[in-house]
Amino acid sequence: MFNKAILIGRLTADPELKQTTAGTYLVNFRIAVDRRFKSQDGERKADFITIVCWRQQAEFVAKYFHKGDPIGVEGSIQTRDYEDRQGNKRTAVEVVADNVFFVSSKSSSSGAAPMSQPAMPAPAPAAPVAYSSGAASDFEEVETDNDLPF
Repeated sequence: MFNKAILIGRLTADPELKQTTAGTYLVNFRIAVDRRFKSQDGERKADFITIVCWRQQAEFVAKYFHKGDPIGVEGSIQTRDYEDRQGNKRTAVEVVADNVFFVSSKSSSSGAAPMSQPAMPAPAPAAPVAYSSGAASDFEEVETDNDLPF
């Protein structure tokens, strides 16, 4: 079985660092992830996904990310059942982050450039390679001593 989620989105609010009674750091936040296609009315919809970070990842997010910043998240999807204040049973679906990372340069995350713009210019295309058929005389036999290093 395999449970892996990789997301890139924008924070919907400033992450708030919390601490459990045992002293473990925790941060919950939501990211808006654009869907790949526009709707029939021409608008691009987004999904709002809850992310949970623990320990050093939580401290990292709280220190370096703010509302509107692009963020990359790698983790696994988890569900949990709980009871709300009115006594109704609910299910929460969230991504528990294993890794959180920057997806743009510092200057572009401050509004200087959009997220889709590359931080570095694209390399120039390489010259096409010409292939020709080889002859048997172009190759030589390699001696082996049957003593493999692995």
